[in-house]
Amino acid sequence: MTKSIAIEEATELVSIRRKLRKEKRQLFFRTIGQNKAAVVGGFIILFYLSLTILAPVLAPFDPFEIELEDKLQGPSTEHWMGTDDKGRDILSRILYGSRLSLAVGFSSVLFGAFFGILLGLIAGYYGKWVDTIISRSLDVMLAFPGILLALAIISALGPSLINVTIAVGVFSIPLFARIVRGSTMEVKNLEYIDAIRTLGANDFIIIFRHIFPNILSPIIVQGSLRLATAILSAAGLSFLGLGAQPPSPEWGAMLSSGRDFLFTAPYMAIFPGIMISVLVLGFNLFGDGLRDALDPRMKK
Repeated sequence: MTKSIAIEEATELVSIRRKLRKEKRQLFFRTIGQNKAAVVGGFIILFYLSLTILAPVLAPFDPFEIELEDKLQGPSTEHWMGTDDKGRDILSRILYGSRLSLAVGFSSVLFGAFFGILLGLIAGYYGKWVDTIISRSLDVMLAFPGILLALAIISALGPSLINVTIAVGVFSIPLFARIVRGSTMEVKNLEYIDAIRTLGANDFIIIFRHIFPNILSPIIVQGSLRLATAILSAAGLSFLGLGAQPPSPEWGAMLSSGRDFLFTAPYMAIFPGIMISVLVLGFNLFGDGLRDALDPRMKK
């Protein structure tokens, strides 16, 4: 009889928890809609995603076609952003380059988030020696500045856009892992987790079905803010010649090509620089809005 009552109470507690999650989602959308900065950031991100999808339609020229007779032409009605030192249309290259920059940003963050979340969940849930080993390993990674760690990885793997994605993703792992570890240690001691154990759930179900959905808020915030850093880091590495290789229209590589013509054709560097800056600003604005909407300490 006592066991039956305990199971009923546990089931009711889990049901209440699900209702609370639904109410939190509704409150989130209302809050994010009232944050003007987040709305602006969201529109910027949607605009860039639209450029990425519609690049083949919007690009007026082939981004790889070399026309030496048209080289270093300034912005005009034919070439809105001018042409580079090989006569390629800069607007077309920027439109196609948005695919590379966004792909590297999202891929590196997903790479870092996947391994960081996994390590953080294991360390936070099991604790003891498992937590000690994982935490000390993460501390070693955090001892190196992110860009230096990325440079070391690329030096070992070789310069390429894929290796830049891996390098930027690797130095994102400890950031996600520490956030997830702390949140997991807090959530695993709540009453509804004890109730789920009473129902006979194993560790896998408890971790991925009940703990993980309830710690998504800080992960989403960190991911959105990390996207800006990842895109900027990838562009910086390509600028140094360690990422995308010619004739790739990646924005960092375009900036690197344009620095030799800052006095004769400054638009070669100005337009890619503006695209990077605005995109990073969009992710930062949207990330700050997410933090305000999802972090209860930021709410009045």
